[in-house]
Amino acid sequence: MAVKSVSIRIEEEMLNKIAYIADYEGRSVNSQVLVLIRESIKDFEDVNGAIDGHITPASNVKPTRK
Repeated sequence: MAVKSVSIRIEEEMLNKIAYIADYEGRSVNSQVLVLIRESIKDFEDVNGAIDGHITPASNVKPTRK
C-alpha cells in the first residue's frame, strides 16, 4: 500500500488541542490524525457499507443540499 502525504490548514487552537490529545495518548499528531481518520471511515462504513477501494473521485461527491 502506497503512503501518500497530505497537507491541511488547521486553526492554531485546534492544532494545540489535537497535540494535547496525541501527547496524552502517547502518539504524534500525525498518528493521532490517522487514528481519527480510521475511526471516521469505520463509522461511515458501519452505517453505509464498505467503500469500494476503486471508486473515482467524481462518484464520491456528496450531492449539494437543496
